[in-house]
Amino acid sequence: MFTLFRPLLFTLGMCALCTHAALPDKATVQASLTSMADWQIAHFRDDYGRQHDWDNPINGWPYAAMYIGMERWANIAPTERYYEFLLSVANENKWELAKAEYHADDQAIGQLYLSLYNKYQSEHMLANTLKRTTHIMNNPSQQPMRLNNYKYTERWTWCDALFMAPPVWAKLANITGNKQYRDFMFAEYVATANHLYDTEEHLFYRDEHYIGVKEHERKIFWSRGNGWVFAGLALILEDMPDGPQKAYFETLFTDMASAIIKLQSEAGFWPMSLKAGDVYTTPETSGTGFFTFGLAWGINNGYLDSTTYLPAVEKGWTNMTSHITDTGMLGYVQPIGAAPGEAWPDKTEVYGVGAFLAAGSEIYKLLNISEDQ
Repeated sequence: MFTLFRPLLFTLGMCALCTHAALPDKATVQASLTSMADWQIAHFRDDYGRQHDWDNPINGWPYAAMYIGMERWANIAPTERYYEFLLSVANENKWELAKAEYHADDQAIGQLYLSLYNKYQSEHMLANTLKRTTHIMNNPSQQPMRLNNYKYTERWTWCDALFMAPPVWAKLANITGNKQYRDFMFAEYVATANHLYDTEEHLFYRDEHYIGVKEHERKIFWSRGNGWVFAGLALILEDMPDGPQKAYFETLFTDMASAIIKLQSEAGFWPMSLKAGDVYTTPETSGTGFFTFGLAWGINNGYLDSTTYLPAVEKGWTNMTSHITDTGMLGYVQPIGAAPGEAWPDKTEVYGVGAFLAAGSEIYKLLNISEDQ
């Protein structure tokens, strides 16, 4: 059973934007986003700065997360070049999802395809994502809601999955007018949350293997894992109509936001193990990027008051931009993994760039709103 209705504060308090000076002006934010997007396009096929030998096709989840951030920047950029890049990627992929039929990670690129469909309204942009998702809905997995050392990955048995797949389903419900996609997504999401969400801490365990386990005498809540969930909630809410389902996601989003801002370091980043910031003192820009995106989105959309949450956005953005190298690369992105670990100033990953572009795009919108006050 899930809790639905609880009063939400929809107070923007935008006057606070007039007095905070920590965010740069719009031109500076735009320049940062342009530079980062251009760097990523230039290094699209490189392993420049990367830390692993994983097989990551350009329709896989690491790239999909980058495309999601790139598309949000493309939507407000003063040039069509970023949409042209995204269209070239989609065409090269033949608008296909990644190979594992039920795996949430392999559905993630569907978010790009559906965003492009919403812009260009060409049926071939929709077809493959619609076919895959419809098959899953009509033939739901019978696997249990547990990961079991990656034995069961057909359902959303790890928290990262809540960023990868659910927004696809929410978008499809709107595009097709068929609420069955939304209902299926909601039921699966609640099942995952009931499994992995700590109702006392208002944070998610990465998967079942961390429930009840402590490190340094504290629960283990992975920064990027919770960043995936928090950013994913923003993406889902953008496509949810008013009603009990949306109220569930709203409550989850605001509860997580309240917990998240208490765990930010003084330097502005979120530690890789959220409850052990005194131990994990290395900056990390992917989790920080997703949290900064979600918080800025929450302010812009009336879920979070700026007096409380804007300072965290300012600190997060300032910290991230301080880790851009002289070559234009975003450093301190934790490599692919499932738990707190290490990051390095000269190493990056494409999903970290996606988080940066999503966060910066939302901050750019926030600065636009402040001009209108």
